Amino acid sequence: MNGNSRSNIKSGVHVKIVQKQDQLSGKLSEGIVKDVLTKSPTHPHGIKVRLQSGIVGRVKEIMDA
Repeated sequence: MNGNSRSNIKSGVHVKIVQKQDQLSGKLSEGIVKDVLTKSPTHPHGIKVRLQSGIVGRVKEIMDA
């Protein structure tokens, strides 16, 4: 699953995200969603989330649904 639809992403879901500073390199960070920050139902670059570790980024891959 990709992270472009807000309905796929809920608190507690395991995801891979790209942080703002890693967008060019494409380096992904992994973690558990704490907060969903994007208000719109979809976003072309991925839904913005805050992980339990405090990292903020856009979801690129959902590990479990």
